[in-house]
Amino acid sequence: MTASVISGKEVAADVRADVKAAVDALPGQPTLAVVIVGDDPASQVYVRNKVRQTEECGMRSLHHHLPVDATQFEVENLISDLNGDDSVDGILLQLPLPKGLNEASAIEKIDPAKDVDGLTESSAGRLSLGKSGLRPCTPTGCVILAKRALGDDLSGKHVVVIGRSILVGKPAALLFLAENCTITIAHSRTKDLPEVCRTADIVVPAVGRPQIVKGDWLKPGACVIDVGINRIDAPERGEGKTGLVGDADYESCVETAGSITPVPGGVGPMTIACLLRNTVLAACARRGWSVPEGL
Repeated sequence: MTASVISGKEVAADVRADVKAAVDALPGQPTLAVVIVGDDPASQVYVRNKVRQTEECGMRSLHHHLPVDATQFEVENLISDLNGDDSVDGILLQLPLPKGLNEASAIEKIDPAKDVDGLTESSAGRLSLGKSGLRPCTPTGCVILAKRALGDDLSGKHVVVIGRSILVGKPAALLFLAENCTITIAHSRTKDLPEVCRTADIVVPAVGRPQIVKGDWLKPGACVIDVGINRIDAPERGEGKTGLVGDADYESCVETAGSITPVPGGVGPMTIACLLRNTVLAACARRGWSVPEGL
């Protein structure tokens, strides 16, 4: 048996198409403001993609670029200005911030109604309490991908999330719980992690350890949603070359799993797609618009 590949690129394109259709049906144009501090090359590429995809979906994009030596006050003052700008529906602070800046403090300055990354304490609390609100993008993408593979009803599925970070592990567990799944959160202190994984219908590796999950860790037919993205040496590509791999050992897992996301091209594309979706949801909530069908 060879697993079917869950294409994050295809699913993300479908989400973006739904977002564009929703934007076309709205009485106004949602606006996403992106704040980037410094000149990190990876962040620059990521922000350019966000700006391009935001505009392709028919939304307005604002791009605020602060220098690498910007102070905490300057970053937080800009966020406060965007909070007060009624034309702005979503605020995204591109992470990581340059050394010396307090990310947690800056994130907490974002108005929860505009927190399209779902990272503020208010957003996390609403998720934990099962109240409505904006959900973190990457974990939301994980649930959407699992549904694409297994169908919309995930009730009763056993999900093992490997990792307990506030960015992915914990919110992913809560989002799958909201789908009536049974959840196990595993981590570095979990005893006999392979055996725990073998009980799972859905495995979500999110620890940032290259290829830790092996094929013999899986129940035959399990769904693997691989959040990890790790750069490793790839001498087979040539001297000094590197490659990207997930937290799952794809070559062995594909022989046992029923479905699996690749790295790259799996969970990654879903993050921006869910960000765009959150921007529309934030605009509807703030402006009193009905949420269009399909979101």
